[in-house]
Amino acid sequence: MAQAAAVAKPPAPPRRRRASATPRRLPYLLIGPAALLMLGFIAYPVISVFYYSLQEYNPTKPWRNGFAGFDNFVKIFTDDPVFWDTLVFSAKWVFVEVGLQLLFGLALALIVNQTFVGRGVGRALVFSPWAVSGVLTSAIWVLLYNSQTGVTRYLADMGIGSYGTSWLSDTSTVFSAAVVADLWRGVPFFAILILADLQSVSKDLYEAAEVDGASRFKQFWHITLPHLKDAIILSTLLRAVWEFNNVDLLYTLTGGGPAGETTTLPLYIANTSVDAHDFGYASALTTVAFVILLFCSIVYLRLSKFGGENK
Repeated sequence: MAQAAAVAKPPAPPRRRRASATPRRLPYLLIGPAALLMLGFIAYPVISVFYYSLQEYNPTKPWRNGFAGFDNFVKIFTDDPVFWDTLVFSAKWVFVEVGLQLLFGLALALIVNQTFVGRGVGRALVFSPWAVSGVLTSAIWVLLYNSQTGVTRYLADMGIGSYGTSWLSDTSTVFSAAVVADLWRGVPFFAILILADLQSVSKDLYEAAEVDGASRFKQFWHITLPHLKDAIILSTLLRAVWEFNNVDLLYTLTGGGPAGETTTLPLYIANTSVDAHDFGYASALTTVAFVILLFCSIVYLRLSKFGGENK
């Protein structure tokens, strides 16, 4: 009996409870409603645009509504000179705006990254225009460009120019005036992103470069600029897409005029749908604009080697 008790088997370990599947699914259950709402708000408009791009749909002419196939797209590329004019102007607008905003934003970021008295206030002033909405920005610049009470009036008082001059109604000055107005709002975007990336540059790199006798320009070219590569690529891509789709500022400033000089492709789409009520053709234009942006974005990211190592 004693030997039997001595060789008795030890008690079996307690069974491990099977892990419940609910805790693992809980994060997905929590984000599920928000994800469905976002999918609905994003997917439904996109699908609707693709659907109506194949339709002849004008609520003011219901007898003509129906399936149009690819007729809208054929018309865009073969029988719509306004499309090509607005596309060329959109490319010009994006190139000029993004290029100038990047240059001024980079300069401002480098300035406010330095240590000086009142740096916090300076940063707040630099970044404040980005907090202003597009419509409010347009209203501010409409007042500044007003021929009776704006900048041109004070310049005329000083003998520069003539009274009653309106930069927004003159085809020779309207583009420059619109560019300056959008620069005021867009430059802080680049300054914010670039400044945030500048904070992560190690000071040891600059100290080592100074010991080696590198000038300020060489430090910027070989240390700062390579470090900012991905931030610059991402910010220029985002801003290019936003500038291409810019409607509020140009619509409020010029309405696409004078004589269609400042009509971008998105503004042409808005006029076609809202004013002409031709939603089928406007949807086809939107689809073409989407494909153009998607193609240009992919090519830009591949050529720029976004996320790759700097050599």
